[in-house]
Parts: sequence; structure tokens; C-alpha cells
Amino acid sequence: MEMEKHLLITASSNISWKDAITAAISEASKTIDYLSGVKILSKYADIQGNKISTYHVDLDISFIIDGKRD
Repeated sequence: MEMEKHLLITASSNISWKDAITAAISEASKTIDYLSGVKILSKYADIQGNKISTYHVDLDISFIIDGKRD
């Protein structure tokens, strides 16, 4: 039986929400094997001087649990 585990991650970027999501997945993949999906829970931003200064995303990243692993 295949099982998934979920992690809630908050990521930020000065470029865009897409960049924040991509960076979060890239960083997570460095320490977590078998990434299988991402769900965007929320997007929000900081504003300075009438412009968005920082983009933030809350993500639910899922990965497959390897039951055969020691």
C-alpha cells in the first residue's frame, strides 16, 4: 500500500509567487525523497511604497513514504 506524508511549508520570494513555489520545491527536494505533489494553500504579499516587495506562499507538499527503506 502506498502512503503519502504532507508537510506545510511557507516560502517567500522578491520576484513572484511562482518563484516562491519553485524555490520551495527545489529546497524540499534536497532533503526529501519521492516528492509527489504540491497544493497551494494561500498566497499573500508585503507592500512597500505602493508596490509588492515580497511574495509569500503557504504550501502543502506531499511525498511518498518508502516502507521498504531501512
